[in-house]
Amino acid sequence: MRSSSRDHSLSDSAELDRSYDPLTDSDAEDGELSTVYCRPEGLDQLMQQTKFNRRELRILYREFKNECPSGRVNEETFKTVYSKFFPHGDSSMYAHFLFQAFDVQNNGVVSFEDFVSGLSIILRGSVTDKLNWAFNLYDINKDGCITKEEMTDIMHSIYNMMGKHTHPSMRDSAPQEHVDLFFRDENIMQSMHMFDDVI
Repeated sequence: MRSSSRDHSLSDSAELDRSYDPLTDSDAEDGELSTVYCRPEGLDQLMQQTKFNRRELRILYREFKNECPSGRVNEETFKTVYSKFFPHGDSSMYAHFLFQAFDVQNNGVVSFEDFVSGLSIILRGSVTDKLNWAFNLYDINKDGCITKEEMTDIMHSIYNMMGKHTHPSMRDSAPQEHVDLFFRDENIMQSMHMFDDVI
């Protein structure tokens, strides 16, 4: 535990050399400083912007920094990390779509703020927020519509991610059959048209 004089000196020096990390409540080692390029917004600000508490944000940040020491993740690294959760399938296409949804600034990188904001919506957002986020995921070309082709691409990516070793095993035609069924169901299509007014 630090003494109050050390706390004071850290708060003074942290703004100058950025060696103190308020999210992890730790000092960066000299070797680590050279790899940290992007630091997140203040912890209090992130708590206001998301539905995570201080402890949860610190845990998420530590894990994010372990995988992405620069404070930002590019698409290839995102795909590599995501593939660890689905070792029996090919998650690369679905990870691509997820990355695009998290990359809200459309600059080819996802910062910790981008990641934790999206995660907050997915896990703890309102129904409307979750629907908007999911719509953004499925609207691959970002034209405001989800086409049958976009839905097919997403479904294929999900089936590829799950792998061929599912039980019961899936037919190769299953993704297309699901999309066809979705677009033939009048109740679903009416619901989608009602959703137009919400967005």
